[in-house]
Amino acid sequence: MNLANKITLGRIALIPVFMMLFPVYPQWLAEKSALIHHLNMYGLYYAAGVFLLASATDKLDGYIARKYNQTTNLGKLLDPLADKLLISAALIYMVSQHMLYAWIAIVIIGREFIITGIRIVAASRKIALQADQYGKVKMVFQVIAILAVLLNNNPFSYFTSIRIDQILLYIAVILTVYSGYNYIRNNYQMLKLDR
Repeated sequence: MNLANKITLGRIALIPVFMMLFPVYPQWLAEKSALIHHLNMYGLYYAAGVFLLASATDKLDGYIARKYNQTTNLGKLLDPLADKLLISAALIYMVSQHMLYAWIAIVIIGREFIITGIRIVAASRKIALQADQYGKVKMVFQVIAILAVLLNNNPFSYFTSIRIDQILLYIAVILTVYSGYNYIRNNYQMLKLDR
């Protein structure tokens, strides 16, 4: 297994770490354990740091794969899967803690299911569908918005009372919908002609 794929697997391995650090432990457990109490107090910051680290590895594994010619079919499968798992885990946990509306998570996760379905159909026909620039921009905005919401609008709250985290979140939703539409539009004809 090459270095790029190992980094991708490392990103997947960070997802349960992110989930364990997220402060959703019951109060009775926090009263019995100093560690759990600490995580309930500061775990959100640790979780945000792990989320940022995991997100950053997305660029790193892609860079290494291209630079050292380590692009593999396994990497093509694992890389987008790792992204979807990371974003989905964050959104589901955030909804459970009332940090964002459920419909936002449904739209973002739903888009990923639809695009994954299209890729599976294309792969079964031996068609390689590439991610476009809108998809990459969408991912960047999703990561930034999730981090801003996790940190309760910090560091923006030091400069303004405007909820920048919510603005970023809605931009991420708009980009998610548009990039999904654009992906379907650009690849529909190719899939249709290959029947």
